[in-house]
Amino acid sequence: PRRTILFITVCGEEKGLWGSNYYSNHPLFPLEKTSVDLNIDMVGRIGSEYLKDKDSTNYVYMIGDDKLSTDLAPIADMINKTYSGIKLDRKYNDINDPNRFYYRSDHYNFAQKGVPIIFYFNGTHADYHKPTDTPDKINYPLMAKRGQYIFYTAWEMANRNDMLKRDLQLEKPKGF
Repeated sequence: PRRTILFITVCGEEKGLWGSNYYSNHPLFPLEKTSVDLNIDMVGRIGSEYLKDKDSTNYVYMIGDDKLSTDLAPIADMINKTYSGIKLDRKYNDINDPNRFYYRSDHYNFAQKGVPIIFYFNGTHADYHKPTDTPDKINYPLMAKRGQYIFYTAWEMANRNDMLKRDLQLEKPKGF
């Protein structure tokens, strides 16, 4: 790729986004030169809302792709149309979503500092944030399909001539 791709695994999300908070305050590469944060958090299962859906193995929730850059959502859609053809479900992308998923994963520390983000998510399920969420319950073909889509998006970001525009202000939800 023309740009560096940095893979970060952070810890302490459930305790308060500790790892991403640390990195976003002490970045290895300046955040002003970080084009995008693609946050992959729980993409290997079928969420409870899709369990009975005839297309349950062909979706991913997309959160935040329109919050900080007018470039990002159209690129994500174009990549999907060109390579993947999965349903990009933006149900939880509303800034006032009562689940507050946009504020509950590691991308948020980057978004607060102006880095455009996409949060990829499979939705909640019976084992959400429980010790019973074990690897044997992962749908590996589905995870691979989502992973390939994310790869193509990352590859596009890494090979663009310009960084994404940062032309939108981060909105705060009501009562935040």
